[in-house]
Amino acid sequence: MRTSLLLLAGLFAFPATSVAQETVDIGVIRNDDITVVQKMLYPKEERWELGFHLGVMPFDAYLVTPNGQLSFNQHFSDTLSLSVMVGGGYGLKNATFKELESPAYGAAPYAYRYLASVLAGVEWAPVYAKLNFNGARVVHFDAYLAGRAGVSIEQSVIPLSEGAIAVGPTLSPGVGARLWLAEKTALRVELRDDLQLQRRSVTASTHLKQNANISVGITMLSAPKERR
Repeated sequence: MRTSLLLLAGLFAFPATSVAQETVDIGVIRNDDITVVQKMLYPKEERWELGFHLGVMPFDAYLVTPNGQLSFNQHFSDTLSLSVMVGGGYGLKNATFKELESPAYGAAPYAYRYLASVLAGVEWAPVYAKLNFNGARVVHFDAYLAGRAGVSIEQSVIPLSEGAIAVGPTLSPGVGARLWLAEKTALRVELRDDLQLQRRSVTASTHLKQNANISVGITMLSAPKERR
């Protein structure tokens, strides 16, 4: 009986030993040897996006410019889209401007206020990621670079010539991000820098004008295409 039990135990141990001996050591796996395929929860391919944004140009030395921007995107893929941005606003004199034009100084700054712009170009969004917020919610977001061009309209605030209009071609690089609120809704934040070549009739001169604008808005997207 004892001999039979030993033989039975040996039979059970033999396959385990054989499997252990057949283990192959492949060494350390490098990062570039690992490929992860994962579908985005919020794809943008073949969808249009319409948004309204409120912004401000906070870096002007003499004017504070609240503005509104209407955006439209046609997404060709999850990373590339056609982008159109139409905006309007008004430059308000800040404390520095008012102090300089007061009787104490009598030297109003040489400034132009933003009135409107129309820009078109492309957006490239190479980053899509998820963020664990406070351990309770996962937030999906993307980050993009924008390159647009168009035209801007501004108005003189120079005394004796106030109201004169300047229209200039504009190059507008920008960076931004979308935070997805739902399948068809996103919160969008963008920083762009409008560089315009401005012809000023008041002085018959040409100037390079820079308007940095920070905007926050809500965008609505069309229904996503059916996944296969």
